[in-house]
Amino acid sequence: MPLNDLQIRRAKPGDKKQTLSDGGGLALVISPVSRGGTKYFVYNYRFHGRQQSLRLGKYPDIGLSEAREKHQQARQDLAKGINPSEAKQQAKIEQQAALLHTFEHIARAWHHDNLHRWQPAHAGRIMSDMEKDVFPAIGSRQIDEIGVADVKALVGCIVARGATVTAEKVRQWIAAIYGYAAMLEITDRNPAAPLRGYFDKKATRHMPALPQGELTEFYRRLLLADIDHRNRIALLLTMLVFVRSTELRGSEWPEVDFANAEWVIPAARMKMKRSHTVPLADWPLALLEELHGLSGNGCYLFPSRTATHGFISEATLPRIIERMGYKGIATPHGFRSLASTVLNEQGFNPDAIEHQLAHVPANKIRAAYNRADYMAERRKMMQWYSDYLRRHYEAAQALLAAD
Repeated sequence: MPLNDLQIRRAKPGDKKQTLSDGGGLALVISPVSRGGTKYFVYNYRFHGRQQSLRLGKYPDIGLSEAREKHQQARQDLAKGINPSEAKQQAKIEQQAALLHTFEHIARAWHHDNLHRWQPAHAGRIMSDMEKDVFPAIGSRQIDEIGVADVKALVGCIVARGATVTAEKVRQWIAAIYGYAAMLEITDRNPAAPLRGYFDKKATRHMPALPQGELTEFYRRLLLADIDHRNRIALLLTMLVFVRSTELRGSEWPEVDFANAEWVIPAARMKMKRSHTVPLADWPLALLEELHGLSGNGCYLFPSRTATHGFISEATLPRIIERMGYKGIATPHGFRSLASTVLNEQGFNPDAIEHQLAHVPANKIRAAYNRADYMAERRKMMQWYSDYLRRHYEAAQALLAAD
């Protein structure tokens, strides 16, 4: 007589094993109390004249209806001359093999096999970006089932939040992972390859300066960069005070007025040959105080590490930015454009912005406007901009702390 759910629920284990038949070889087995008293479904059958038993699952992990479905599938295999027990084992092997061929599994293998090629910080950045943006989207999928549209969608999501540099790096890493999979003869596809240049060309055309949405990521990479701390401060100050590269690199300590929180660049070092005053907000002032402890015994804020006299070269900061993965996306000079864009969007006085950028006013009458008021506006503006950038910097610190 077929079993029912109520009968199964009420069945109690005893001192001996019990077997309750459902018909057709399907049965519920109840182990004795000494063995835990568990209940499980089995399919008893004969294959090539030998009695065999296939365990279908533990009750209540699977119910009676599911057990009957598995029983029916096993009987169909048997009718085709397939041993149900061997079929179950083969399915298990195939499932395990499938797990080995998921994108995440292969990506982690690629990452592990390439660790010797990367600096620890760079390796950590790659895996962090994978875990944040890639694995949630395609990590559990079979690597040969992922198409161009899938990669385009996930990279597009990164672009949409303004992180265009990260987006292109992620695309490159996905392409490299597929190259690794091809080497292992797992797949010959590479859905990231057709997207080469698709995103970064659009970003370069529309956003020649570092996008605002990329600021936190830029700071995260800067914090991880294996560079001289004085050069890290140089990049931070470049962003905060947005003077020209030559004006920053050649700066001398007598130009910095800590008492009045000002940096006065003499006319001889200015492109427009007029002295330029930079009001210092609290963060750049703190950075300069820190820097003074590193290079204050010399003339230059950023002395050359190779030359006996002189300061860091024009290539120093761009080279660091490129190594951070921002080649063609961000430059020291581009931070001037970024500052101008952000400050204009916030509604600060365009004249104050132009004066802070040390641009020659197009209208000489406007240049005669009360410069004392400009300085008051500029000081307030520079403090706001310092706070704005510092929020992104602290967000980057929080991301690293969470890792």
